[in-house]
Amino acid sequence: MGIFQNLLEHVTAYVGDKTLMQAAVSAASNVIVADSEVDEGEVEVALAAMRANPIIEKGYDTLMLEAELFDGIARARTRVGRADNLSRVAAIADRSLEQRNGVFLIAADAADHEGISDVEHKALEEIAGALAVDKETLLRLAPVKPSTAS
Repeated sequence: MGIFQNLLEHVTAYVGDKTLMQAAVSAASNVIVADSEVDEGEVEVALAAMRANPIIEKGYDTLMLEAELFDGIARARTRVGRADNLSRVAAIADRSLEQRNGVFLIAADAADHEGISDVEHKALEEIAGALAVDKETLLRLAPVKPSTAS
């Protein structure tokens, strides 16, 4: 199954992996809305992080990602919507650790735009649980680089 999984991941990188994209969008959306505010900086960071993912970047342009992200944010404004977003995240729980870590790190980047608040940490814990990844290890191994802008 390993060879088949690798082949499938390579093929979907070129045709668009909607499940992976939805997981990334939904994870970022739940973090962005966690503090009850939609910060434009968090949205921009989430979009940049998604575009940095080679599979998502090859299958989706910025306008498509923006539209999907704003749909995810709209869902995240309600409990049922956040639960729907988490189910979209969990849809990739059987994928490679690399893909699951990548989705988590997209959400972490959005959360860490101006520092991760307590409610964002809670959202990241839920996302990590849905992805079966280690939140603390990922945050420790992939710290945010300090801004060089003055």
